[in-house]
Amino acid sequence: MEEIRCGACRRKLGMGVFSHLVIKCPRCGAMNTLRAARPTPERPERLSTERVPHAIVTHHSLAGRQTPPG
Repeated sequence: MEEIRCGACRRKLGMGVFSHLVIKCPRCGAMNTLRAARPTPERPERLSTERVPHAIVTHHSLAGRQTPPG
């Protein structure tokens, strides 16, 4: 579990696991917005562009494509 403290006065606001949290400090009145950081991938070799399907990564120029209407 992670300790949650006020960003202004450092008062401990609680402990827990969160993805997005907004909490008002009762001591100083500051609004604290906390978001979980993205976890590091367990297998970073899977992020290589060589293994991404061709439909997602293309090496074609945009020349000759039509612009969207509007």
